[in-house]
Amino acid sequence: MLHTPSSSPTPRTAALRFYLMSGESIRVLVVDDHPMWREAVARDLGEAGLTVVGTAGDGAKALRIAPATRPTLAVVDLNLPDVSGVELTAALTALPDPPKVLVLSASGESEDVLAAVKAGAGGYLVKSAGREELLDAVRRVHAGEAVYTPGLAGLVLGEYRRLSNEDDSTSQGHEKAPRLTPRETEVLRLVAKGLAYKQIARRLTISHRTVQNHVQNTLTKLRLHNRVELVRYAIDQGLDGPQD
Repeated sequence: MLHTPSSSPTPRTAALRFYLMSGESIRVLVVDDHPMWREAVARDLGEAGLTVVGTAGDGAKALRIAPATRPTLAVVDLNLPDVSGVELTAALTALPDPPKVLVLSASGESEDVLAAVKAGAGGYLVKSAGREELLDAVRRVHAGEAVYTPGLAGLVLGEYRRLSNEDDSTSQGHEKAPRLTPRETEVLRLVAKGLAYKQIARRLTISHRTVQNHVQNTLTKLRLHNRVELVRYAIDQGLDGPQD
């Protein structure tokens, strides 16, 4: 169980609460077929200051309540009684106002991880993750970062490279992409290497918000929609190679 009672918030939790109170609105839908686990996750998120707009024990209910509750992020289990979490992820991210998706699963199998990412998940944590790790992942995925349980990021990046190689021949003849600024290219190179936004900010001695702005500008220029597409583009352009 993720919930660990304490008499006072940890510095990290306090920082997260400050972040949330500063104007960032995170509305969460929790989907898990296990009632106790679902309630524990919802309680932990609520106690950290996030707004839990709904919970569901199956994909049908999640899709039924999502349009009305308007979550900005969904925490989704893979093992659901009616549809797979992968199918639900694809359906949620296809909504007119789609939430970001963080998969929280007992499985750490590569097939499950890659299937979830291909379906549109922005992050993947195994259920052995601690409470603070979950809260941090929710915030980062909501901000547009890709977050994975340690050991899984390399797997996902490897798959991006494979897919980019397969798509390379189809890129022949396409119109040239808009020109990026040197700083945007520098940020994109570090994104392709799997660095989190905070790591990029420290590496380049700029603020976390500035990194986010560069990524958003790059997405807009390239007409891409999320970090998954951005990483694939960067790898296709050879920006993931060693050049520090």
